[in-house]
Amino acid sequence: MTETAVLRQRAGGERPAPPRKGSLLAGLLRTARPRQWIKNILVAAAPAAAGELFSRHALVQLALVFVLFTACAAAVYLVNDARDAGADRAHPTKRHRPVAAGQVPVPVAYAVGGVLAVLAPAAAARLCSPAVAALLAAYLGMQLAYCISLKHVLVVDLAVVTTGFLMRAMIGGLALGIPLSRWFLITTGFGALFMVSAKRYSEAVQMAGNAGATRALLTEYTTGYLRFVWQLAAGVAVLGYCLWAMEEGGVPHTSVLPWRQLSMVAFILAVLRYAVFADRGTAGEPEDVVLRDRALALIGLVWLAMYGLAVANW
Repeated sequence: MTETAVLRQRAGGERPAPPRKGSLLAGLLRTARPRQWIKNILVAAAPAAAGELFSRHALVQLALVFVLFTACAAAVYLVNDARDAGADRAHPTKRHRPVAAGQVPVPVAYAVGGVLAVLAPAAAARLCSPAVAALLAAYLGMQLAYCISLKHVLVVDLAVVTTGFLMRAMIGGLALGIPLSRWFLITTGFGALFMVSAKRYSEAVQMAGNAGATRALLTEYTTGYLRFVWQLAAGVAVLGYCLWAMEEGGVPHTSVLPWRQLSMVAFILAVLRYAVFADRGTAGEPEDVVLRDRALALIGLVWLAMYGLAVANW
């Protein structure tokens, strides 16, 4: 290695070795964030709540919607990483992302992201419905605007990320023509805001005093404000779910137990358990919090079982 190359390497921080065969494809896959795909399971939320999940038509449509939404999310990640490649190289962890590390060239990331952004809504219009295609297009537009400028706007950044979760929960209902309950939308929206603001709060707590290693916008928020947001969102989510569960209030049920009403206990316990990690400043990615805490995962399974029994009227 020449002296010039050594100096360039030192000036630019750690740089990877020349890409090996197949590393470009692997880099594109990593940039698409496979670990984040679990969030797209939310596309089944509305059909599951309506008890219309297990027909062949529903399963085919939901699988298709899951793939299309994943493609849209991957397009956003690719464009985002391409735009932020320079800044990511100065970040202690983001510098290892494939685009920032040079494994995926910036033009390639833009090109693949653009192709996915065009193909996903087009496929949805042909294979699903105009409503699904419109929602995917709206999601892409909103997320790309977030990548370009909205992530630097106070409060709006929280609203955009929350709306992305809400759109995931809505799209399954749109694909199957299921009416979306107002309580479903309130619970899902504020539940998402709870997790998003808890994550921001945790980032602010963990990165305090280290502005070079965190989101620039976090320096504009105070931890007190973010704590207020996640506490408010948690309260509204619990209230919305309780009203949703009690919606059938005085109507006689034919199941063994009033499972829908009983599921409120599990839901509230899950929120309280999640709030423990939010309060400690350790609520990172929602899927990591749930999967790493056995008690929270168990409470979630109990809630899922109760709600499933309610839907099945067992």
